[in-house]
Amino acid sequence: MQKKFNYIGPTLLALAVAIGIFIGGKLHFNDTPEKLFSTNSKKDKLNRLIDYIDYEYVDDIDTDSIVDVTVNNILGKLDPHSVYIPKNEMRQVSENMKGDFVGIGISFYMYRDTITVIRAIKNGPSYISGIKPGDRILLANRDTLFGKRIPNNEIVSRLKGKAGTKVDLKVFRKSENRLLSMTVTRDRVPIKSVDAYYMITRDMGYIKINRFAESTFDEFKDALRKLKLRGAEKLVLDLRDNPGGYLGIAEKLADEFLVDDKLILFTKNKKGKIKKAFATKKGGFEEKPVYVLINERSASASEIIAGALQDNDVGTIVGRRSFGKGLVQREMDLGDGSAVRLTVSRYYTPTGRSIQRSYKNGSKDYYQKFMDRYSSGELVSVDSIKVADSLKFVTPKGKIVYGGGGIIPDEFVPIGSNEEEAINSMDDTYEFFSRFIFEHLEKDRSQYSEYSKNEFLEDFRVDDILFDQFIEFVLNRKIKLNFYEQEERIKAYLKANIAEQLFSPNVAAQIKGEYDPMLDKVRELDAESQFETSEEVLGLKD
Repeated sequence: MQKKFNYIGPTLLALAVAIGIFIGGKLHFNDTPEKLFSTNSKKDKLNRLIDYIDYEYVDDIDTDSIVDVTVNNILGKLDPHSVYIPKNEMRQVSENMKGDFVGIGISFYMYRDTITVIRAIKNGPSYISGIKPGDRILLANRDTLFGKRIPNNEIVSRLKGKAGTKVDLKVFRKSENRLLSMTVTRDRVPIKSVDAYYMITRDMGYIKINRFAESTFDEFKDALRKLKLRGAEKLVLDLRDNPGGYLGIAEKLADEFLVDDKLILFTKNKKGKIKKAFATKKGGFEEKPVYVLINERSASASEIIAGALQDNDVGTIVGRRSFGKGLVQREMDLGDGSAVRLTVSRYYTPTGRSIQRSYKNGSKDYYQKFMDRYSSGELVSVDSIKVADSLKFVTPKGKIVYGGGGIIPDEFVPIGSNEEEAINSMDDTYEFFSRFIFEHLEKDRSQYSEYSKNEFLEDFRVDDILFDQFIEFVLNRKIKLNFYEQEERIKAYLKANIAEQLFSPNVAAQIKGEYDPMLDKVRELDAESQFETSEEVLGLKD
């Protein structure tokens, strides 16, 4: 029996947002550890209870797990964004926020129980060693990497290692029907936070950022430099679905658009100490048109940038109301490899807005209020956003802005229809478009060998045969949609996924950008701006 595809599961969405949203920082206490963690009766009580369970309880108990539960329960009483990171998760979390890891540099699928390379990361270890899309990695240092019972994390751990160490691979290359022996030297592999960048028009660039990690600002500057060389005098900064990251990185990025000494934000801790961040002389895109895209899953550092620009009357914020997180966390080591991210202050936009939503009724209510946005209609109509007049603020040029639950954009763009959002969700889930195209390419990659990147963009069209094959692929996964009503969009997404696996995410983003309502709104606003400028030049405007 087929079931209707639910384009966004609000519960899963809220859970993903809860996990993903945080603002990082480094711990810099002036007090010594001895002074900070001196003995007191409250800690003695907890320590004594754990000792009793360790030595006296009738059954053997993993007290580490009890401690983890206790820490989570304590943090859960504080606010929704103070979180505990267990020891076994710290490495992955650290790599994600550092922006790189040590490995061989491939993206892959398990295809018929075998690691099959989707793409070797350009200029990474595998790319340099000659590994190609479609290669099957069978052995690593004589360890078997194929078979149903090998979990994904174990495969990854066998391919990771210390920088400079070598791993001997046995690779089957299907296109040549032969087994190859290859030695790859492990090295640092970037985890990109800039998903894509390209030119939308002859003078407007586009940059998509998925989080604010240590490497994000450098990635952004590199993308911006390349776009400026191509003629970018305007910029679209896409922060949709960006859950945040390091506060300092957000400040540096906002500085790129603000002239000297403009206030970016200020923070206030429990003692009332205020710390202000101002723009410097380093900005590389000051006094130029910028459009910032946000949606209901843009949070934290994303909101800092949107708020800083909006409150300084710089650029245009386009999209839907952002998540509403105005708390700052610092990561604190617990001494056993685990850590907590503890809320240490609140941040405020330049006009003094706090955009943090209330959590006085606990985390469950906090995320329920977020999910209520779907039923209240605010994702469809800006008029459905209800904000108290007491949260009204005014920018230097007289624009009305609001605090208390996210950044309300200057230009509202409603969420798409259920069918459109279903397709977007399928594109975000690797088991649909990406998986289908991967299997399609596995049958015969040579059919695309004659295309250059530009030729593919200009000339390639998805035919009805591939479209019908995709429908069958999706139907076999018990998903039902009105496919033919969305034929043009689906074919564009199929083309984009082929482009991503053959060329790069930049090409894929460029293709999908033609079917993006928020980018359509940007094009419309840019055209209006050019028309108004022409009127002023001709003296036709009062």
